[in-house]
Amino acid sequence: MPQLSPLAVAVAEAGTAAPQVRAITLHADGLALSALLAEPVDTAPRAVLVALHGGGMRAGYFDNRARPGLSLLALGAQLGYTVLAVDRPGYGLSAARLPRGLDLEDSAPVLRAALADFSARYATGAGLFLVAHSYGGKLALAAADAAADAFGDVLLGVDISGLGHRLAVAPHQLPGPGGQGDWRKHWGALRLYPPDAFRLGQALLSPVPETEAAQGPSWPELYPELAARVRVPVRFTFAEQEQWWRYDEEAVADLIRPFASARVRVDHQPDAGHNISLGWAARTYHLRVCGFLEECLLARDAAVPQRRPVGAAL
Repeated sequence: MPQLSPLAVAVAEAGTAAPQVRAITLHADGLALSALLAEPVDTAPRAVLVALHGGGMRAGYFDNRARPGLSLLALGAQLGYTVLAVDRPGYGLSAARLPRGLDLEDSAPVLRAALADFSARYATGAGLFLVAHSYGGKLALAAADAAADAFGDVLLGVDISGLGHRLAVAPHQLPGPGGQGDWRKHWGALRLYPPDAFRLGQALLSPVPETEAAQGPSWPELYPELAARVRVPVRFTFAEQEQWWRYDEEAVADLIRPFASARVRVDHQPDAGHNISLGWAARTYHLRVCGFLEECLLARDAAVPQRRPVGAAL
C-alpha cells in the first residue's frame, strides 16, 4: 500500500480538533499591528503560514465563516500549521497611526519587524511561508527581498492569488480612496460564493489607504525589480473569473521572466472569482496552498547538502 504524504494524513485526520482563532497584537519597532492567530491543538507547528490580505479588506479575509471548512486559519491549524493573518500597515490597529497608509518600500520592513516579534514569542516550526491575496501579494514579494536578508533561512516560500503583472483594466478603474473600484470585478459571478459571503464580508471591508491607492497604477513598473530579488519558491494562482489581471500565455510568460533564481509556478483555480478565499472554492484553494508549502518543505529537506571545504571543522 502506498504511503500517504504528511498533508494527506493530516487531511484524513482533520476535524478531530477544533482550533481557536484569536486576535493578537504584533509590535514592529513602535508600531502595533493587529492580527488573527490559529495554532494547532496539542502539538508544535510544522511551520507558520503568514496571510496578507488585499486592498480594502482585513485579516479576516482568510477566516471565511460562510460555511464550515472555508477558513484558512481553521484548516491550516487542523493540518498542523500555525496561521497568522496580519492586518497590513494602514489597516486595523495601525490605521489610526497611519491614516494614509504606507508604500511598499516602507511597509516591507514593518512587516519583517512584526514577524520578528512574532517569532520571538511563538514557535515557528520549520519557518515562515507567506500566503497573500491581491495587494498583499505585492507586500509579500517586497518583504521576500533576498537583499534585505531579514528572514535568513526561515522564509520557505510565497503563495499569491489575485495578483498579476499586466493589468486587465485601465488604471483609473483600480480600487482607491472613497470607493472599491468596480466592485463586481472583485467577485465575478455571484454563484461562486455562499449566500452569506456578502453579508459577512461587510465586516471585512476597510478604506483603501491613500498612499497604497496612489502606488497601485505603478505596479507593472515596480514588479520586475521586486521579483528579481526573490530567491524562494513562488506560486501564483489566477481564479477562473479573475478580472483585474491578465493571465493569458503572453502575460504569464512575462510574469515569470523576472525571477532569476526562484522556482515559480502559475496555477489556475476553477469555479472562483478574484476573492477566492471568500468563495466556494476556498477550501480547494487553501488545500493547494498547504500542498505547495509541503513541496517547499520537501525540496528543502531533500536538497543536496553543501560540500564542506577541505579542512573545515565539523
